Amino acid sequence: MRQSLREKAIAICDDKIAKKGEGVGLSFYAFFSNRNDQPDVLMEAAEWWIKTHQLDHFEKAVKVRALISSGK
Repeated sequence: MRQSLREKAIAICDDKIAKKGEGVGLSFYAFFSNRNDQPDVLMEAAEWWIKTHQLDHFEKAVKVRALISSGK
């Protein structure tokens, strides 16, 4: 996953956790606006989420943040 997407995803996880607590879940769609204006980046996130880590549609934000922060 490219560095800019990692940074954005971590920031979004941090924001969701701060607002809703450590039990909050999210999907990779949370990293994007409702427009398909970055299809390559969206597919990169989807591949990381689905193929690489075989995550469920919704996962705990703390889990996702830990995976991203670890560089996996």
